[in-house]
Amino acid sequence: MADEVTLMLEFQAGAPFSVRVRIALAEKGVKYDVYSEQNPRDEIRNLLLQMNSVSKQLPTLIHNGRPVCQSLIIVQYVDDVWKGKGPLLPSDPYQRAQSRFWADFIDKKVHDQYDFLMLGLFFFRIMGALRGCAFSSVVLL
Repeated sequence: MADEVTLMLEFQAGAPFSVRVRIALAEKGVKYDVYSEQNPRDEIRNLLLQMNSVSKQLPTLIHNGRPVCQSLIIVQYVDDVWKGKGPLLPSDPYQRAQSRFWADFIDKKVHDQYDFLMLGLFFFRIMGALRGCAFSSVVLL
């Protein structure tokens, strides 16, 4: 039986936690279906509640009908399940610790800045639309 893999992502293009999971899946050569911006939000929310009633967090990986949540946990799960292309983390304990340090750093520092940037761009787009000024042409990355 072939693996059935579905990935539910944040709605912002390039959201850091979703990117982390997509990189891990790509490194392992895992094919997956994506639920994201193409689908109505209600459909995503219903599927998320059905598969992950506890944390209701994105990204969520659904592997053979079973949900795995939180990006670092998903990456570890992907590494454990799909071993064929080698490990995602180095074998040296110090190098593994450094990799985990930088993942934690991104979670605590970079992600907060990403949220701030997205909020700021959203605000400028709204203000631009209301005032008819140049900010209305700002495109979210």
